[in-house]
Amino acid sequence: MAASPYENNKGLSYPLTKMNFRVVVANVEGSAAFSQVTGIDATVDVIEFRQGNANSLAPVKIPGLVKHGNITLRFGYTLDSAFKTWIQECVSEVRGQIPRNDVQIELIDINGGAPQTLATAISGTRVWLLTNAWVTKYTGPELDAKTSDVAIESVELAYEELIIPN
Repeated sequence: MAASPYENNKGLSYPLTKMNFRVVVANVEGSAAFSQVTGIDATVDVIEFRQGNANSLAPVKIPGLVKHGNITLRFGYTLDSAFKTWIQECVSEVRGQIPRNDVQIELIDINGGAPQTLATAISGTRVWLLTNAWVTKYTGPELDAKTSDVAIESVELAYEELIIPN
């Protein structure tokens, strides 16, 4: 049996690398392999308040509204139609109910070696859950006949709440 990576490191755990992750969009069948996820953040506004009869000249700081930036997903051009259908439904010029879905981003801890399948690879994950997400921007790939790079598309998602369950 192989030694645990923690045994040779005196019980200290190694930080997770940012290269092993997956993105799951609820209610969207199929898959899209993402090469980059950026923009996971939350900011709490600060409200400065001072009563007129306060002895201190410094205001009291009170937490205000929580704001979330948009996230950007970059992915290689794929023929998978389910994810593209969701994008099309969100950015189409026909106005109706824009489909909102929860998006789960998982940072995967692969404990040594390449796993056989993704299911066996996940021994511990760091999860970010974005609730009621929808596509607010789509950017097609840059096309250039002089390069052999992968055609990368990107989508920007707006969401209502960031949940960090573990």
